[in-house]
Amino acid sequence: MNRRQLLRTGAASLAMPFAAPPSSSVRGAEGNPSGVTNHTAIQKVCAWPNLKRLPDGTLVVFIFNQPCHGLWEGDLDCWASEDNGKTWRFRSRTAHHEPTTNRMNCAAGFAKNGDLVVLCSGWSNRAPAGTLSGPKSRVLRPWVCRSSDGGRTWSVGMKFPEAPATAVGRDNDLIPFGDIQTAADGSLCTGAYLSKGDMREGYLVRSRDDGRSWTELAPLNPVGNETAIHHMGGGRWLAASREFREKRDVHLELFSSTDDARTWQRKMPLSLPMQVTGHLTSLADGRILLSCGNRCWNNFGVDVRLSDDKGQTWSPPIRIADCPQPDCGYPSSAQLDDGRIVTAYYTQVSADFHYEMRVATWNPNQFSVEGRPVA
Repeated sequence: MNRRQLLRTGAASLAMPFAAPPSSSVRGAEGNPSGVTNHTAIQKVCAWPNLKRLPDGTLVVFIFNQPCHGLWEGDLDCWASEDNGKTWRFRSRTAHHEPTTNRMNCAAGFAKNGDLVVLCSGWSNRAPAGTLSGPKSRVLRPWVCRSSDGGRTWSVGMKFPEAPATAVGRDNDLIPFGDIQTAADGSLCTGAYLSKGDMREGYLVRSRDDGRSWTELAPLNPVGNETAIHHMGGGRWLAASREFREKRDVHLELFSSTDDARTWQRKMPLSLPMQVTGHLTSLADGRILLSCGNRCWNNFGVDVRLSDDKGQTWSPPIRIADCPQPDCGYPSSAQLDDGRIVTAYYTQVSADFHYEMRVATWNPNQFSVEGRPVA
């Protein structure tokens, strides 16, 4: 099997701890046939963006509003763009932190009635902004935030389930991640995980009352966290899970469900080690888009892969953004009416707590199924 076949099928050897081959590199230069452009959108935020497109075409993104990895107090903010991601303005504070805590980890999506629903957890024992906190902290129970006016104002509820009483779940709470999507049975679903030391457990969390309370848990990946779920229609789902097999092998693993997200089966690796965390979405032409961060040495940035057969096989990685530091990625993508993709991601710029959210805008029709730019 040659390298192209290996990358396209997602064979198990993708998980081997060797350096990543260079991605199809596109750097946003004018006249580049890929049509990729990148720009800084919001400065001084670590972000971990969660991007959504409203029915009127407005893009909203939910971000952690401090330039650090949750090391001090901070909030989850909502920013909006009314020009397809070119410019961004602060819209609201989705989750206000309480003193000595922060609110930062989130899942976001739409209720069946059109409301925005955001699940947001955080950490205790956080120092004031700009002051490093001590190591002892615990995960806070997620809040259920809801907006009926496009993210301008929010109500906050507390109805989120306790973690299972496993070794990882004991004295711990679930951390939400990724998209909130509607299942075939009308329930809302999202990913959540537990994390304690070197142990992780990934779950599917379900709401039966249109996102007001979350009451059901289903195991997804017993060695994963930060799992992006995607409803394919009917009872079919895909999930891209950040999997921890060993310290040298942290990669994306593909899971699938055929019973409306109740049980999950492992399918294949989606990336090489240090290529995490992922986002899945369907394009207008039926292809599935995977976006993920690339933290391989001297290859930092954001890559995407495309599938034209419902996730059975995938194109080689396509580079849509370069980053100056390995602390980068967490892309989230949305498609515009003209077919272009807007991908929000974050990157560290320098060691002195300089972070920013950036945006790549690109055309998926400029790439063939093999991941090559189309002339």
